[in-house]
Amino acid sequence: MTLDQFGFRIVEDLQKFEKDIKRSELRYHKKRVLISKEFTFDAAHHLHAYEGKCKNLHGHTYKVIFGISGYTDDIGIMMDFGDLKKIWKDQIEIYLDHRYINETLPPMNTTAENMVVWIYEKMQEALGKGDYDGARVEFVKLYETPTSYAEARREWMEVE
Repeated sequence: MTLDQFGFRIVEDLQKFEKDIKRSELRYHKKRVLISKEFTFDAAHHLHAYEGKCKNLHGHTYKVIFGISGYTDDIGIMMDFGDLKKIWKDQIEIYLDHRYINETLPPMNTTAENMVVWIYEKMQEALGKGDYDGARVEFVKLYETPTSYAEARREWMEVE
């Protein structure tokens, strides 16, 4: 074993595909797994029929966390994180980031509770158009502030 100057092991013989590991070994299991990714966006809004500070135009740096589940493909990947990012960028964020969301979202009071359901629906719709084995949205969390968030979960969305 060779160590570098900091005591870390140097890999001298990288594992070779089809020599040290076969294609049939790349998929370790056939169980449902969940991947998660976070995104942020900045937006302005105000609330209707609400008596409080939020009735005035104001902004937030929102954080969205997705939990997406499905089954891995033949090389052990459920969904590439880059694909999830592309869906977010191309199909959801365009309505939200640096926008006055009262204008860009469907007619609704732009509460975190309403917005998280809209985001959930947009992601589920996008997954349905992709080639991801059994992919579904398990949850979406929408943070309006670092300590306040609304959440939509699959079991709640499918029941009602």
